[in-house]
Amino acid sequence: MKPFVLILAAVLAGAAHAQQVAPVVVSGTVADEATRAALLDRLRIVYGASRVVDQLTVGTVAAPANWNDYVSRLISPNLKLVSRGQLKVEGSNVSLRGDVANEEQRQRIAGDIAASLNGTYTVNNGLRVAVSEQGVLDAALANRIIEFESGKATLTESGMAVLDQMSAAMQKLRGVKVEVIGHTDNAGSRAGNLSLSQARAEAVKTYIVGKGIAADTIAVSGEGPDRPVADNRTPEGKARNRRIEFKVIQ
Repeated sequence: MKPFVLILAAVLAGAAHAQQVAPVVVSGTVADEATRAALLDRLRIVYGASRVVDQLTVGTVAAPANWNDYVSRLISPNLKLVSRGQLKVEGSNVSLRGDVANEEQRQRIAGDIAASLNGTYTVNNGLRVAVSEQGVLDAALANRIIEFESGKATLTESGMAVLDQMSAAMQKLRGVKVEVIGHTDNAGSRAGNLSLSQARAEAVKTYIVGKGIAADTIAVSGEGPDRPVADNRTPEGKARNRRIEFKVIQ
């Protein structure tokens, strides 16, 4: 029996992070035309007709009792959470692999599969939690503060050391667009802080471009004191608020 195979592809991002909808390819051999039509109808309901690429064939195959119903139940809306994946059903053997955003999604989909089948089916759950592009940046920054000379947009040596690591992380993202956002504490005028935060974001861009990051993949903005993450009434809080944020642009 040639297995029923569903290639799962969620929204993918191109090199410039322009989003495009990827196809969902279904292939394999089923017992009759009615089974083929029912499976395609179910896929089109879940994914939309324009995304489904039909490569199913009809042939002489042996399948467990009520196989059509069980496979149809497997094709649930939660499968749309899986990217770069594959659902493969060969008789009573089911395997699912691909990437999901977090552990909650992985467990939810595993629960859906278990609830959809009876005890005669064997399930291999190969889903994994993918590291997001934002997660790569967050892990590299590791909650550290990129330091500048007091009141200036001049990086300190420790600030440059952190940016060396951020530049290495951004090289792994292959052209994904990132916004560099400057923030300050609330000391001084708001207008002055907005200007300083913008200048510091520009200084960060200049530095990482010098490390080989394409300038057209970096946007900059300065938000001054408007988005504090800590209490400005303490020296520690002020220090945390004087920060640079790296945000993947969707």
